Amino acid sequence: MGANTSSKPPVFDENEDVNFDHFEILRAIGKGSFGKVCIVQKNDTKKMYAMKYMNKQKCVERNEVRNVFKELQIMQGLEHPFLVNLWYSFQDEEDMFMVVDLLLGGDLRYHLQQNVRFQEGTVKLFICELAMALDYLQSQCIIHRDMKPDNILLDEHGHVHITDFNIAAMLPKERRITTMAGTKPYMAPEMFNSRREAGYSFAVDWWSLGVTAYELLRGRRPYHIRSSTSSKEITHMFETAIVTYPSAWSQEMVSLLKKLLEPNPDQRFSHLSDLQSFPYMNDMNWDAVLQKRLPPGFTPSKGRLNCDPTFELEEMILESKPLHKKKKRLAKKEKEMRKCDSSETCLLQEHLESVQKEFIIFNREKVKRNFNTRQAPLASEQTKDPQEEDGQNNNLENGPHQDGGKLATGETRLSHLGNQTDGNRQEK
Repeated sequence: MGANTSSKPPVFDENEDVNFDHFEILRAIGKGSFGKVCIVQKNDTKKMYAMKYMNKQKCVERNEVRNVFKELQIMQGLEHPFLVNLWYSFQDEEDMFMVVDLLLGGDLRYHLQQNVRFQEGTVKLFICELAMALDYLQSQCIIHRDMKPDNILLDEHGHVHITDFNIAAMLPKERRITTMAGTKPYMAPEMFNSRREAGYSFAVDWWSLGVTAYELLRGRRPYHIRSSTSSKEITHMFETAIVTYPSAWSQEMVSLLKKLLEPNPDQRFSHLSDLQSFPYMNDMNWDAVLQKRLPPGFTPSKGRLNCDPTFELEEMILESKPLHKKKKRLAKKEKEMRKCDSSETCLLQEHLESVQKEFIIFNREKVKRNFNTRQAPLASEQTKDPQEEDGQNNNLENGPHQDGGKLATGETRLSHLGNQTDGNRQEK
């Protein structure tokens, strides 16, 4: 065979920063207001991921750069079986990129729109898996604030994974948040409280879990709240409306949902231990749940992508800046930006340059590799005869969750990135 027929993959330096050229774009699968998601394959490992890319200029114009940076900071410090985990983040002159776990089972909103009605046993397992994820987030001092079917993805076996940390907040456990943020139909009563200075805490995510579980079982939410419903109307609804539960549901499931949909956050189930001690969960093997050894009752279709097929059409035909034409477009843009023809253009360029400098580059593979390299000599030291120890410092260094940098504190503002349903995200 001739030399030109070689199919060897290109060689990449493992210490080199990952960039756009390291991936092959396969197809588009989703979009937000200024961000899109496509399936990619990493050229050297052949692993497949989902890649979210956000246009820098649109982020600057909508004052959303801080939100993107906050999401990156939070995701760098997280890793869990029931989250959509971040693997790489990088940038070029035009876009910011986040490469995350690829989950081909679609989000729960898509399946609800396909008129799937989830059986009680399936929803029970979903609740357990999501509760483990929320418990982990709480241990990391993170409130998600946008738990809903749109932000819960299924893997090919049907296990759930929480995504979209764009309006998540870092919260030391003794503090509370007062900023209103989230998607109205899934927001807890305390977030609408007229005395909002009292604030809210981690229990809001467990309320959202209750609303989501109810919707999966019934096909509609327990309260008739839409994006146009005023906060005053919502507060009145929580005080007067009676949630109905179909007689076909088991009393145990109804009791659990009532514990999650408890208006008083101090009495609401808001810890994994609350679920684990609940009689309905006596038959759950929690180790098996964490290890994904319990098969969900619903398995997504493997014969097709579980998403709207029009995304591919929009990306390739309707999109004015398609990803597959990026290289040619960037070369042309570089020539145009060498000279500023107006003060407005110059100001925009200054902002874009600031984004370029402050962007957080991340490579989980490198973090894991560095962590394992540091751990090897420590493991070797631990196997030595104690009499051979020479007083060396044998303290463990930070693990891979700390290597991404410290998480920022404070609040994130409302973001419009990600899937939008009839309950638009709100802010104060």
